[in-house]
Amino acid sequence: MTLPDDRTLTEEGLRPEAAGRVLLIACGALAREIVDLKEANGWTHLDLTCLPAKYHLWPDKITVAVTETVERHRNDYASIFVVYADCGTGGQLFEKCKELGVEMIEGPHCYSFFEGNAAFASHIDSEFTAFYLTDFLVRQFDAFVWKPMGFDRHPELITMMFGNYEKLVYQAQTDDPAIDAKAEECARRLGLAYERRFTGYGDLKTALARL
Repeated sequence: MTLPDDRTLTEEGLRPEAAGRVLLIACGALAREIVDLKEANGWTHLDLTCLPAKYHLWPDKITVAVTETVERHRNDYASIFVVYADCGTGGQLFEKCKELGVEMIEGPHCYSFFEGNAAFASHIDSEFTAFYLTDFLVRQFDAFVWKPMGFDRHPELITMMFGNYEKLVYQAQTDDPAIDAKAEECARRLGLAYERRFTGYGDLKTALARL
């Protein structure tokens, strides 16, 4: 964002309208849940900007995009919060957020913080053969799983890629029979047992409430 001149900034280097406002830089896969939480709790001081959910297919893009977005909006908000977990960046996002002086949500990925990081960690050793889906990934299963992995063109790849998985765990953020039915269908298509686990918003709600 280009500012007219330094007179538009406060002594802290912020634009006057930034007082009390927080920018959430989030994965597009979390947009619906964040909007629902904002509306349900009246968190009108939180503004949301989302990066493409497809960056999860190329995690190296996440750190770069987050950095660019922080730098672009730094003067426009009292604080910035990154609504990404590590998400396959190998610790790079965590280190970059420290360097930039912004906080990020804790956890290795959204499956962990949706369930609650402590709860997820308590049973992860017994679920290394589980494949997880959230509300977003159930809705977008074809776009984010089926087609990118080539299953629509080469169904023989399903056994190659999922042969060591035993079950699909649907972490439900909402109670929606239509999404439940689609999640069960996803498990059938992958040849996996099905488990629905209602998590709600987990540590996502807790993290945003702190802001």
